[in-house]
Amino acid sequence: MKICVVGAGSIGGFVGVKLAAAGEDVTLIARGANLEAIRTRGMRVTMHDGTEVVAPDIRATGQYEVAGPQDLVILGMKAHQVEAVASELPKLLHPETVIIPMQNGIPWWYFQRHGGEFEGRRVETVDPNGVLAASIDPQRIIGCVVYPACELTAPGVVRHIEGDRFPLGELDGVATERVSRIAAAFVKAGLKSPVLDNIRAEIWLKLWGNLTFNPISALTHSTLVDICQYPLTRALAADMMREAEAVANRLGITFRVTLEKRIAGAEKVGKHKTSMLQDVEAGRDPEVDALVGAVIELGRVTSTPTPHIDAVYALTKLLSRTIREEKVFVRAHPFLG
Repeated sequence: MKICVVGAGSIGGFVGVKLAAAGEDVTLIARGANLEAIRTRGMRVTMHDGTEVVAPDIRATGQYEVAGPQDLVILGMKAHQVEAVASELPKLLHPETVIIPMQNGIPWWYFQRHGGEFEGRRVETVDPNGVLAASIDPQRIIGCVVYPACELTAPGVVRHIEGDRFPLGELDGVATERVSRIAAAFVKAGLKSPVLDNIRAEIWLKLWGNLTFNPISALTHSTLVDICQYPLTRALAADMMREAEAVANRLGITFRVTLEKRIAGAEKVGKHKTSMLQDVEAGRDPEVDALVGAVIELGRVTSTPTPHIDAVYALTKLLSRTIREEKVFVRAHPFLG
């Protein structure tokens, strides 16, 4: 299968290397120092157990026309970065090309091929200009939930922290040959990739933790175990999760695990910095809207109040603006006095 991964960062690089090592024909779209490193030395993933997976000859380019038409296009960047590449994607497509967005949070396609009360509605928080809904055919899309945690530790080098699950599902829930074929390729690459008949329910389950622990960690510079074991932040996370569950319920989603079990799962991960905290420490604009703002939007759509989520969103958006406009990073340093 010809596979192009757009955005060879932490998750994109991890998936690309694993698929290439399993024999798939993989091309990475990258830029800057990352692109040069991959061209020179290939790309390497250090797994959580210390083993390495290396793709020394993996193709990498910054030009979509050089990559050419693909059977599968994986969008490996953050949600707020997808619009910038939308106009280039047609260069990667043939009539049967499948697109798998690997963004966290509520995706722009949430109500596409939905079949419910809000069929076709645009999620404005993640697609404010309507570019994604207008330019990416929903018939091409297969939904995906990303569970692994990874870091791009150096150009061309990814550190895998934990996790190997990439559940897949057609947007309308139908079990098709194409989703089965792609899942089989993921499994061959050593990834767990069950095909689900309700990918949106899985999105909400992952998001349930992301929309709480990510912004709280970014604001407090604390890891998952710190947040879960400190009574006040644990209570705040639970309040946010109850509000999100109410929104999801109004959209026909039922969670398959309890709130306490979801918090316990985050606590078990330990001293892990969330992706949002990593962004804040690196001076990158954190992924706030897809993870938090979109849930508030869906709360408004369903007339469901989200006061705790609203407050945390406001604080995190201000932090995001400060990082972006003042070009700073915010990082905790050991006290040496």
